[in-house]
Amino acid sequence: MTAATGTVTLDTPTATPPRARTRGRVAVATLARRRLAISARTPRELLIPLSAPLLFALVVVPALADTFGTPVGGVDYMTFVAVATIGLLVPLSTIQSGLGVVVDRLGGGQRDLLAAPVSRPLIVAGNLVVAVALASLQVAVLLGASAIRGAEFELEATGVMWFAAATLLFAVAMYGVAEVLANRLHTQEEYIGALPPVAIVPFFFAGSFFPISALPAGLTVIGKLLPITHVLALVRYGLAGDDGAGLHDIWGMSNTTAMASLSLGVVALFAVALTAAAVRTFQHTAVR
Repeated sequence: MTAATGTVTLDTPTATPPRARTRGRVAVATLARRRLAISARTPRELLIPLSAPLLFALVVVPALADTFGTPVGGVDYMTFVAVATIGLLVPLSTIQSGLGVVVDRLGGGQRDLLAAPVSRPLIVAGNLVVAVALASLQVAVLLGASAIRGAEFELEATGVMWFAAATLLFAVAMYGVAEVLANRLHTQEEYIGALPPVAIVPFFFAGSFFPISALPAGLTVIGKLLPITHVLALVRYGLAGDDGAGLHDIWGMSNTTAMASLSLGVVALFAVALTAAAVRTFQHTAVR
């Protein structure tokens, strides 16, 4: 009797990360459409938030320019303040988006969403996409209305890139804060009560109406530690043509590009850290 022997070859399954990435993008897009449908179900809900940038651009900023008309760092005061308003609009817009997360968690469809076969970090990513898009829309309306009202912007390619990168990362960072608060605080009233210290108070220490060098020494140090200060210095460098005066107030260096890179790195660090904190907080509170 002879025994037949043979070799069995097992095919090793190959990983398909491109397909997984595609599924992730589709999931984020679907979740973003859901969040957008909740946040802006009617044209009125989309247009009402745009009243804030229009009010600032058409009324508040020109009034401040007429009252305090002295140029700052070679930039006319209207342009100086118009660009600074980004530091107020972006936090207010992202915090408002976070309020929708609170409502969804307390009485909306978040429980059903958590039961769906979707990775929980993708839920945060979907919310983030909509929050950043709405904040970007408000910034665009602000700058457009400010230009019509008389603000002067320098739209060179490099400057626009500095401005866009700083604004985008700032919106991501501030939504990270909003997501953490939305999942940590128990009621809508608590969440709304957190809005002033988070979204409004830092605006006044970031060189919004005057350079941070005009602040008392202790407050100047605090201002340099705030990401919003770096954002305003970058957007003024990118759009207002202040030749890096705001960046010099922070870093005190002579190389403007190096200072801009350092400030952008600070904002990026905050964006990454706060987004990671948002995902971790959501995953932790979702199991409760």
